[in-house]
Amino acid sequence: PQEKPAKQDKQDKRERQERRDKREQADTDKDADKADNKSENKQDDKRDQKQDRDQKQDKGQGREQSDQSDNQQNRGGNSNADDDGDGDGRQGRRGRRFRDRDRRRRGERGSEGGNETELREDDVVQPVAGILDVLDNYAFVRTSGYLAGPNDVYVSMNMVRKNGLRRGDAVTGAVRVPREGEGGGNNPRQKFNPLVRLDSVNGGPVEAAKNRPDFTKLTPLYPNQRLRLETTPERLTTRVIDLIMPIGKGQRALIVSPPKAGKTTIMQDIANAITKNNPECHLMVVLVDERPEEVTDMQRSVKGEVIASTFDRPPSDHTQAAELAIERAKRLVEQGKDVVVLLDSITRLGRAYNNASPASGRILSGGVDSTALYPPKRFLGAARNIEHGGSLTIIATAMVETGSTGDTVIFEEFKGTGNAELKLDRKIAERRVFPAVDVNPSGTRKDELLLSPDEFAIVHKLRRVLSGLDSHQAIDLLMSQLRKTKNNYEFLVQVSKTAPGSMDVD
Repeated sequence: PQEKPAKQDKQDKRERQERRDKREQADTDKDADKADNKSENKQDDKRDQKQDRDQKQDKGQGREQSDQSDNQQNRGGNSNADDDGDGDGRQGRRGRRFRDRDRRRRGERGSEGGNETELREDDVVQPVAGILDVLDNYAFVRTSGYLAGPNDVYVSMNMVRKNGLRRGDAVTGAVRVPREGEGGGNNPRQKFNPLVRLDSVNGGPVEAAKNRPDFTKLTPLYPNQRLRLETTPERLTTRVIDLIMPIGKGQRALIVSPPKAGKTTIMQDIANAITKNNPECHLMVVLVDERPEEVTDMQRSVKGEVIASTFDRPPSDHTQAAELAIERAKRLVEQGKDVVVLLDSITRLGRAYNNASPASGRILSGGVDSTALYPPKRFLGAARNIEHGGSLTIIATAMVETGSTGDTVIFEEFKGTGNAELKLDRKIAERRVFPAVDVNPSGTRKDELLLSPDEFAIVHKLRRVLSGLDSHQAIDLLMSQLRKTKNNYEFLVQVSKTAPGSMDVD
């Protein structure tokens, strides 16, 4: 009877242990199920987040409806397509989205320079006109002059290449008025209205722009057609220039001037004389790093196109205005037109390039970077007389005796590039004699091509007489004799009769 209770106790302990083990096993299975459910939920969350990102990237591109229909088809049991990625399942849709996204990015960046904006029937357009400025991967129509402005129009490189457009072209067309909610972003074509229609190029049909000649391939000649500057008897500045430094179409002339020697007045007189005596010439006055009041004075006194960048603007604006102006002049010459560009000054333009260009490590005396001298030389070198019509005349001022070593270096670089030079003297200007021209070092190369044989012989005698005098006596004698005559022809006749070794002039 005592052994039976002992066996019963052992059996009870065994049963309790089994029940405890079953509870522990159940708890373990429950924890495992919870962990599995948690991991599955995380995977589902990641999958949902990825799908949300894909849908956001495709928003606005007309992909939402197709994605929803594809999802419904996949829920219907098209699991084979999901596994194979044949284009109907999730992987196929993802591949299509990536391909479409790459195409859109290439279109905006421009594997061909950007796509043209398509014009719809309900779009509102407005006319636009300006100068085309072609940059690295895109182009703009400068509507407010030659500098960048908030109303510029974006032009795709596809349109530039397809129509043979070049920098400096005067174009007209139409832009699409942006709809509500459009605009903004970091892409240039989103900040500016795009050009949707091109109507004319340089005043002619668009098709004609594709077959025009290239400026660099035109044949340059010595100037052989004269630009006479003499206007009225009392305007002695232009009369002196006609005698001392005759100018022809395609001339590359330098007016070398110290400060306060009257170069601005000379530029105004030359501009007005060209407008009056040579109306067939297109006049452009380029003012770089100039005082604002002088810009206003030039705009009011000159009947021509004035392109200015005042000294309170950054150097990049100076270089941009000068480059776009000379490109505009080249486009006109390609059409066979005669263009005259007055630049004030080549020295300040060299300073602007020196400040705007990155350092190359080759610094000349005066802190001038060697690479900063090439762009101004390219500007000045564009002047030429074209063989079969058209010419580009550049008359630029160069500043000397400024006390700056850099200005001296810039002038020495350009001194031998011109084929005509008019030198002004500070001491003559201090005596209040204007124009303060130093007669002896001034002159024109190959001036026999611009003067008749008789006129050339008389001017040669005049130069021999003036060469025996100093700079003050020479200009005083010349000015006094010019005041006694009504025009240069009468003056030359008088010289031919009075100068030693004179010749008879009919």
